[in-house]
Amino acid sequence: MTEINPNAGVPSAEAAATYTSAAGRIRNYFLTGLVVAGPVLVTAWLTWSFITWVDNLVRPFIPPMYRPETYLPWPIPGTGLVIAFIALTLLGFLTANLVGRTMVGWGESLLSRMPIVRPVYKTMKQIFETLFSKTGSSFRQVGLVEFPAPGMWSLVFLSQPPSGDLAESLPEGEHVSAFMPCTPNPTTGFFFYVLRKDVTVLDITVESAMTLLISAGMVQPDNDAQKKLASLAATARAAQAAPTITAK
Repeated sequence: MTEINPNAGVPSAEAAATYTSAAGRIRNYFLTGLVVAGPVLVTAWLTWSFITWVDNLVRPFIPPMYRPETYLPWPIPGTGLVIAFIALTLLGFLTANLVGRTMVGWGESLLSRMPIVRPVYKTMKQIFETLFSKTGSSFRQVGLVEFPAPGMWSLVFLSQPPSGDLAESLPEGEHVSAFMPCTPNPTTGFFFYVLRKDVTVLDITVESAMTLLISAGMVQPDNDAQKKLASLAATARAAQAAPTITAK
């Protein structure tokens, strides 16, 4: 009589471990490939989108007889970007001389007479001059501010102090302009003036702070900067907790 094995058809522990190990290796290989290819693909997609956007923006201003796709069976990407670069460089060269400055001054005086266009143009001009000027007051420092509650600290980007009527209207003390971006979209946030003594300036770059905000804390600065961040936060808490001694 044939004896029936009850374990027939059931995989052994070694076979199950081998199967699990193989599946784990495949998963690790896939994640490794995703980590390697993901940033490259996203960067390529963003670059291609920007080039395409500039090409579509510049192409209507180029006569058809000067477009490469008129003579070639396929369009050449980046043509509009090259033309925009040459046009902006030529515009800057012409603006640097007396005739160019006179024309720019005439155009600005014309825009300053338009009620709705005037504030928009003036604001945009100040922003562009700040961002692209070598001596501009763009965000160059990162700080910590105790917000939104005691014991909770938020990153802020510091720029120039207030001037004129703003400085006179603020309470006594040295103030600084602070922008607190939101996570993960740093293009929105809160702008306010804060006392410089209430800001703990960090020894990290604006790029590192921006990466920290966009990743919602998943990508931390290097170890040294992270230790400095924790140390500065502890120092700020200790300074705030210390009793204030008033002279009699």
